[in-house]
Amino acid sequence: MTSTSPPDACTVLVVGAGPAGSACAQWLAHQGVDVVLVDQHDFPRDKVCGDGLIPDAHRALERLGLYDEVMAAAQPAAFLGCVAPRGGRVDVPGRLAVMPRRQLDDILKRGAERAGARFFAPLRFVAPLLDGDRVAGAVLRGSDGEITLRARWTVLATGAVPQALLASGMCRRQAPSGIALRGYVHNPEMQGRLTALDVVWHPQLRRGYGWIFPCRDGVFNVGVGVGLAQSHSMAGEDGPTKKRNINLREMFATFCEVYAPARELLAGGRLLGALKGAPLRCSLDGAELERPGLLVTGEAAGSTYAFTGEGIGKAMETGLLAAEALLAGAADDAAVAARYRAAVATLKPRFDLYERANKVNEHPWLADLLIWRARRSARILRRMAGVLEETGNPGNLVSLRGITRLFLPIR
Repeated sequence: MTSTSPPDACTVLVVGAGPAGSACAQWLAHQGVDVVLVDQHDFPRDKVCGDGLIPDAHRALERLGLYDEVMAAAQPAAFLGCVAPRGGRVDVPGRLAVMPRRQLDDILKRGAERAGARFFAPLRFVAPLLDGDRVAGAVLRGSDGEITLRARWTVLATGAVPQALLASGMCRRQAPSGIALRGYVHNPEMQGRLTALDVVWHPQLRRGYGWIFPCRDGVFNVGVGVGLAQSHSMAGEDGPTKKRNINLREMFATFCEVYAPARELLAGGRLLGALKGAPLRCSLDGAELERPGLLVTGEAAGSTYAFTGEGIGKAMETGLLAAEALLAGAADDAAVAARYRAAVATLKPRFDLYERANKVNEHPWLADLLIWRARRSARILRRMAGVLEETGNPGNLVSLRGITRLFLPIR
């Protein structure tokens, strides 16, 4: 049960009950570790996200034993619809689904509780509790003021907002990697007509992209996103950045003008609540992973993919890696740190490939060329499906060699 009165001490304190934190807490608690999981919000709570579950998320949910529970409430989909700037479209097959984060994160949190983790909220991370140079827990602030909770290990799974990283001395780069804005639209007339997870590139989207993802019961997640250079900083939830002058509300309105399904969806539907924006931390960049007594995981560690903005699956995966490192070497700070660094390093090449694939957002004509060829070539479509399943290399599709091969005879 949600409470604001946690114990004075535990073995592992996990801060943040999103996909990374809850996955980490569940894995540890299932092995008998004394885990306290805290979050700054009572649950269920909203979270700005595209809500798409691509194959890596499905695999992580299966490992956690939560796949059937999630899929019973999610909207399954069979295709990722890629729409080029000139209107060409290709449907890439894959194991996909959509579930609002309000529901998904609550299922993940409850899974951690069933495994034995104790959950407390609302509690906000204020600062690490130090024993010399080692982190020995955290100072947390609740409705009744500040408390201290001692822990052998603390795991920060606090998402893209960098305050907890800054307070812990773990933040290498405060500016986000990208920004996004989304809303939920209720339009029962469009249910059954928009069934794929549509991602749309268009010249007027300022080197970004738009999306429409179908939820259940005639509700659709509609949004826009754009990547930022490392030197850029965000001016507000949907305000302009300093150098590229990006206004996400204007970009959202443009998307709904230039993409006919979005235009029809908004014209005949009802916006549920306000449009909400959020920063993205991508490519395992911008934060230190560990210091004695503390690990950083999930989007706080940059677990979101550049190019696609997808991060749910990799957040859970990094949370599981943190838990496995703690289980393997909990009595030895150096062993935990080395194991976790090595495990995350195995993921880094794939994130780097998605950075290369981000050329499609910078040069939309690449999307035109790739989708034009995929519509005519089973080989190219299979390669795109392999990227979605993480059996293929997204960077190869937009490398110089890959682009050259797009001009070869169609097969």
